[in-house]
Amino acid sequence: MTILWLNTCMAFKSILRSTVYQTEKLAQRLRFASQPADLPTLLGISFPKSGTHLLDQILLGFAKVAPYAKRVHSFYAEYEGESGAKRAPEQALAWLDSLRSCDVASAHLFARPDAVTRVCSPKFAPYFIFRDPRDVVVSHVFYVTDMEARHVHHDYYQSLPDFNARLTVSILGRPDTDIEFSNIADRFAPYLGWLDHPEVLTIHFEDLIHDRAATLTQIMDHLLVRAPLTATRQLILDSLETSINPKKSPTFRSGKTGEWKKHFTDEHKKIFKDVAGDLLVKLGYEKDSNW
Repeated sequence: MTILWLNTCMAFKSILRSTVYQTEKLAQRLRFASQPADLPTLLGISFPKSGTHLLDQILLGFAKVAPYAKRVHSFYAEYEGESGAKRAPEQALAWLDSLRSCDVASAHLFARPDAVTRVCSPKFAPYFIFRDPRDVVVSHVFYVTDMEARHVHHDYYQSLPDFNARLTVSILGRPDTDIEFSNIADRFAPYLGWLDHPEVLTIHFEDLIHDRAATLTQIMDHLLVRAPLTATRQLILDSLETSINPKKSPTFRSGKTGEWKKHFTDEHKKIFKDVAGDLLVKLGYEKDSNW
């Protein structure tokens, strides 16, 4: 009886959320009735722990100047957070196909060929944000250990003796478990394909911290070449800027970059170079292994 009641409540909440979302979209459509109704879906793709919520907030800023949704339609991840189970490729495609004009959506999405074909179509205005992988693994330790008790690796991280041990696991992964969690280079590999398609604007998280004005301009222009908006460029930029609010991000810990330097020991540097030194060069964070 309890399970039936919980399922009923969850179904009701889902219907309610969908109704509210569609009502808000209709209100946006009426508010911006003079603008086209077939604007592309804004899709923020991110590597985990690389500024997902920051990009979400920026993309939602377009709702102030165009008939875009005022909240993220849905979030898709290739792995289930609580179980660590890997989702089938067909689930990602079904999710992409469910998105509609003027939606704003967010995803940890692999660059599989079928997904790339959909995302690089006129239906989407796609963005891909990533971060220095060294900062990613540091952020991952704090997230799994202190911020997300339901995470599949939370209990294991809590069982480790100290931060250094946890950081080593975040770099090397956990080959000793049935739950897929590979080293940082292998975790990033399925996302690398997004870098090869000009239809997808690639964003360094660091640029949003240190060169925000120029990066927001790129984000704006990436949409404007697909969907000319009637608002002035300055109004659009102001809308994107004022939408940023780190306090509303449930996982935002600090807006700093290069934090890995405080946490990496010489041993961490060595094992990182062994498994992911080439990745740093490919992403433009280092010119060689001399760091």
